[in-house]
Amino acid sequence: MLKHAISGELTIYTAAAEKAALHALLDRDSELELNLAQINEMDSAGLQILIALKTEAAKKSKKLSYVMHSKAVLDILEMTNMTIAFGDQIILT
Repeated sequence: MLKHAISGELTIYTAAAEKAALHALLDRDSELELNLAQINEMDSAGLQILIALKTEAAKKSKKLSYVMHSKAVLDILEMTNMTIAFGDQIILT
């Protein structure tokens, strides 16, 4: 299993670079775990990246898990009612 942490912002300003990097990571292993704890800002472009990555993983029969959701990530997931749709365990601290 490949593990990777995303840090900083996941916004429209970083979307293109992050999308390419994350898709490359997905291609490297059959399982990918992304740690979201260090994301300090996320907008709808960032959410679209996470959704697209989940969709791509499913198409390729790969396991993708999002772990350690930061407050910024949880805020947008809750605002869009996407918390359950991702299927990842969310632990509130």
